[in-house]
Amino acid sequence: MIDRAPDVERQEIPGPAGNLEVLVELPKIDAMRGVAVVCHPHPQHGGTMQNKVVHTLARAFLAVGCAAIRFNYRGVGKSEGSYDSGRGEAADAIAIAQWARQRWPNSELLMAGFSFGAMVAISIEHLVAPIALVAVAPPVKRLPLQLKQPQCPWLVVQGDEDSVVDTDDVVDWFNSLDPGPELEVMVGAEHFFHGRLVELRERVVEFLDRSLPKSRTGRNTDA
Repeated sequence: MIDRAPDVERQEIPGPAGNLEVLVELPKIDAMRGVAVVCHPHPQHGGTMQNKVVHTLARAFLAVGCAAIRFNYRGVGKSEGSYDSGRGEAADAIAIAQWARQRWPNSELLMAGFSFGAMVAISIEHLVAPIALVAVAPPVKRLPLQLKQPQCPWLVVQGDEDSVVDTDDVVDWFNSLDPGPELEVMVGAEHFFHGRLVELRERVVEFLDRSLPKSRTGRNTDA
């Protein structure tokens, strides 16, 4: 596991509705195992790329040797534009994934998200083709009815005391999928995983270590 502080870059890159604010964290290693895009929770309920669960997901990717890209959707922070009911936010995430592929053409792409961000990550998986996906507390009732199930290894983490996303709904949705994701239900954890973020990180790291290729790809830090 890599615990050294990452190199940090703050950028604004072109998006579908104007520039998007981006935070890139690069592990201090000679070669990366991949590049992860992490999607934040609902922008109309205080969600930003600084959310603690999003930060924890980024730290999990860094721990296994992946770059972590966090970004603000349109209308959040320094990102231009305004909220677009999930459609525009999905387009923003696709734009970030495409930018990541262009910047690191020899690295594998991964996706992750928390709450609303988990919905975004799951719904665009078939368009960006990551090699792994992590969804924390996905609001399954908001997923598209004709959802194309992710084809990559994917992990869903849900707290059983979540008062925002109903755990029974997540379990029922999970049971309806074939083959479906891996599901981790954290007993006693609520929506924001207060007091449980270290455990959340450990569970994600374990999944990533099993899912990522053992060979590492070259590190390319050129913009």
